[in-house]
Amino acid sequence: MREAIAGGWGTLAAMIRAHAFRDGLLMEGELLLGDAERLLEDEHVFVWIDVEQPDDEEIDALGSIFGLHPVTIEDAHHLHQRPKVELFEGYAFVVVHPLEMGSKEGDDGLIDQELHAFVSSGYLATLRYGPGPFSLDLVTRRWRAQPELLASEGGGFAVYVLIDEVVDGYLSIIEAFEDRADDLEDDVFSVGAAEDSGIALQERIFLLKREVVRLRRFAAPLRQALDLLQEEPKLAGSPLAPYYRDVTEHVIRVTELADNIRDLLTSLLEVRVSQVANRSNEIMKKLSAWAGIILVPTLIAGIYGMNFEGMPELRWALGYPAALGTMVLSGGVLYVMFKRRGWL
Repeated sequence: MREAIAGGWGTLAAMIRAHAFRDGLLMEGELLLGDAERLLEDEHVFVWIDVEQPDDEEIDALGSIFGLHPVTIEDAHHLHQRPKVELFEGYAFVVVHPLEMGSKEGDDGLIDQELHAFVSSGYLATLRYGPGPFSLDLVTRRWRAQPELLASEGGGFAVYVLIDEVVDGYLSIIEAFEDRADDLEDDVFSVGAAEDSGIALQERIFLLKREVVRLRRFAAPLRQALDLLQEEPKLAGSPLAPYYRDVTEHVIRVTELADNIRDLLTSLLEVRVSQVANRSNEIMKKLSAWAGIILVPTLIAGIYGMNFEGMPELRWALGYPAALGTMVLSGGVLYVMFKRRGWL
């Protein structure tokens, strides 16, 4: 544990912070964890604790403060979990993955941060893992902008805002992916694309498709998770129903756009592979045509290069110019034939 004193954790380090809201209004100053535990007994107070890069002791301490089920504590110790909501007696365990666009395509195209949350009507504890850029400042700003909802709905409203900010990030990313997919479509069908047999365009399509699939893998489970969260009336009461419907619709939009973009990219990849195959066929046709043109002169030269004494043309005065003329004439005829058929 980063810092412990009798009666609870000491003054919070930069990686740990705790605040309380009384009747929806932020109370002055940060809290000690011992104070937070005491304030949980006040039904007019909502407590928020945020821990970045928590260690095992801190997770266990939170479990003790909030009376969490051992299964929840065990889950919180493990990373790389799929987005989900698990309901327990009096609280819910939530896993989401905030994402942000990176500076380049490929493996680093999406920056992922895993976030675990324990939420009840009177508290929200967030555990953030990874170096992701997701900030809770926007979340807390929205809490403070609607104190009446925070006061009446507590954790249900707080976790809604948290998930909504994550999903809004997904929307921004999927719209950027849609623009990139449109650009790729223009590139695939642009003049000269069919003549380019390089693999750079295929790589761009494949990398974008991989990022779209990755985004969908984080977004799709949230629909079921939100439905499950709304089954807990203490968290998602009727005043919050329109808000949860709205964020659910956003999740559906993200997954539908991801499906559409994935299908488009699959089609573009197939078209691009066909273009490259056709380009290869064109190259092979030209090589075959030139090989055919060279074949006749090579054949004539090979025959008369055998130097048999019984070959009458060897003593013919016009044999050499006749052989050259035959080579040129045959090559010219084949060139014209291949040119008319589009092989050259």
